[in-house]
Amino acid sequence: MPTLTRPDEKLTVREVCAELKIARSTFYDWRAKGLGPKCTRMPNGDLRIRRSDLDAWFTDLEDATP
Repeated sequence: MPTLTRPDEKLTVREVCAELKIARSTFYDWRAKGLGPKCTRMPNGDLRIRRSDLDAWFTDLEDATP
């Protein structure tokens, strides 16, 4: 049974990397180049990514070529 997600869910970098099947270094490389999903920095320095921002970012990556 698929897991239901909430658009306001806050994901950790670890969760995003696991979902996208990428290394943390890739995530931070994309972020440094301005290519990654929108993030929020917590007071302790950790990053969070809203589920809705991740989904929108991923949708924008879709290739429109048939």
